[in-house]
Amino acid sequence: MTHPGTRADPELQPLPLDLPAALTPRRTFALVAGVERYEISHRWNLRGPARDALRFAHWLTGPGEVPAANVRLLLSPLDDPDRLDWTASPALAELRPAYRPATEANAKSVLLEELPQCDGDLLWIFWAGHGYLGGAGELMLPCADARPGQIRHLNLDSALRWWKTDLVKNRRFPLQAALVDACRVDAPRDTRWNFGSTDYGGGATVPGRRQFRLYASREGEAARNDAERGAGRFTEALLGELGGRSVREGVTGLPQAARRIHRTFQDLRARGEGWQLPQFLVDRDWDASSFLDDGPSGPVPPRAARLDQTGWDGLGDLFEGRGLPRCAYEAYAWAFKEAGCATPVHHGLPADTLLDVVADLDERQGGRTGMPLAVPFVHYLADRAARPRGAAGGLGDPDWSGRLAEWVRATRARLALPVLRPPAAPARRTALHVRLESPPGGEDGLLARMWLRGEHTRHIWESEGSPVAPAAVRAELVRRLALLAAGPTADGGAGQPYESVERIEFHVPYEMLETDFDQWPVPRGPAGRTRPLGMLYEVVVRCPQEREDTRTAWHAKWRWMHAHGGRHPDTVRVVEDPEVTDALGVQLGARTGPACVLGHASAARTEALLEAVLEGGVPAAVWQRGGGAPAGGLPARLSPEALPGAPAVLGLPARVTEARRAAAGGAAEGADRLVLLWDDPDDTIDLRSLA
Repeated sequence: MTHPGTRADPELQPLPLDLPAALTPRRTFALVAGVERYEISHRWNLRGPARDALRFAHWLTGPGEVPAANVRLLLSPLDDPDRLDWTASPALAELRPAYRPATEANAKSVLLEELPQCDGDLLWIFWAGHGYLGGAGELMLPCADARPGQIRHLNLDSALRWWKTDLVKNRRFPLQAALVDACRVDAPRDTRWNFGSTDYGGGATVPGRRQFRLYASREGEAARNDAERGAGRFTEALLGELGGRSVREGVTGLPQAARRIHRTFQDLRARGEGWQLPQFLVDRDWDASSFLDDGPSGPVPPRAARLDQTGWDGLGDLFEGRGLPRCAYEAYAWAFKEAGCATPVHHGLPADTLLDVVADLDERQGGRTGMPLAVPFVHYLADRAARPRGAAGGLGDPDWSGRLAEWVRATRARLALPVLRPPAAPARRTALHVRLESPPGGEDGLLARMWLRGEHTRHIWESEGSPVAPAAVRAELVRRLALLAAGPTADGGAGQPYESVERIEFHVPYEMLETDFDQWPVPRGPAGRTRPLGMLYEVVVRCPQEREDTRTAWHAKWRWMHAHGGRHPDTVRVVEDPEVTDALGVQLGARTGPACVLGHASAARTEALLEAVLEGGVPAAVWQRGGGAPAGGLPARLSPEALPGAPAVLGLPARVTEARRAAAGGAAEGADRLVLLWDDPDDTIDLRSLA
């Protein structure tokens, strides 16, 4: 990356339009915003955008010589603002007492009220933070006061349309440049992601007003942020290009600087160091001429090799009559990683059939190896199909695995493709299962059985047909956990480390679903201290006895959820009291989504809600023991992530455990009453005896 400093750049050309002769720093105005802290959740917080915004403001007020009074600075930093560097220039120091929080009200006030009243020739808009695309493709920039159910934001596309109209006086601001260091991923279709409908309107379009837009990423991509350095990659490249230029030089050279930034990121991708590619949203320079055509204006991004007709013919035979396997999303994501690309940031698979998923892969840009993305996808399916169904991720179809592997071998040989490494083995989880049943004769107590499920399944205890009290089951569970921690057991079984048991699964009758198993005390540490079971392990409940009549829907929903990696927008449904009707169970079972219900039911409606969940074949549900909903609702408590790289619905057991631990620390009131139904139909072995 070059840093031209104050020297004249040979690539700079005069603006091929009637650049106002009076374009000076004093006739330049700017909105500069950096959002690091969001009210919606700490999981949204970023480290870097506030620093990036301050660095851009430094270029404006330093080398650019723009008066501090012309810059509107909006900052919502993670740390104390005094920890930011305000000393880079005297004008920047003047902005210290003038900056405002990056709220929606402040953003709209600055952009739609204050700046349009200024008498200027050039408007800069710089924004760093999160970014999402609405249904019409508009770029929505969440503000610091974004909250669950109400994502307050700036609709940048609508604002830029507004700025081209006569609501800004005709002779003002003929040049407008928007530079955005933010993701451009689709906003999830979910009630908790309520961006609403925001359109600022506008007047009549003013001819000759020019806008230049440069975004840090293309549609569907995440913009990379270096949290350790506190800087966005795009902002680093942009400031390197602006260097010590004046405002006039900076605006004149924007098209050329944009090309160089584009080439810089292409080089990073070619070296396998990045995949993000900045996009000129409107691919025109200041003269409204395209500068993204082939030739000297810059190369088009390279494309992956494509499958040939023989490859497609083979896949047609291999995929005929097959639905999406449960590992389909894992295979899809792994294909990009293996080809040296970044996985697209969208929700779930791009299609509902294997051939359509491969078609999507074949259309996408590839990495530096030239590997068609379909090949590692099929390679992953072959690996998982070869593994036993009982194993983590295994499909238990060795015949299909062999045919898939032969297709990969033949395609690699025919297209001269590089070697593919084997996918990593699925992570092995160890769970302790506790099955409880009411005695058939109606006696007091419970029939109980325990088994350990990991790489192998091993029975470890049974009440031998004699009903026992819940306290006896709890005591035996604690004893078994201690034995597993101590080493080889009395019966010669291999002992495992205490931490190796990650989850306790209680298989219980319907009437015991709300039993507070997660609160059972477990000895921990010195002096007889105990901790709740749900603080130490993932604790879930299951209700296999009520699944007989809905087995088809139960299996279909579970496998559909896994096929999409738990990321499909229809996976989760939040159910409120008014929706808990006699028809709810039929509605839940009518299609594969939802596979998970978050229940905001009152105590009086909880039983009806759980009946509907089981009738609809829904395998996963979270609700609050005794009814009600936590402050902000379960989505805010359990899944405020929905950001690139964050865990999806399949991470619910771990997130419920985190919430329980937070409750023990007093940071999440009510989370110790959360109940998680997590009914895996592929893991229903109960080693049935129960005498």
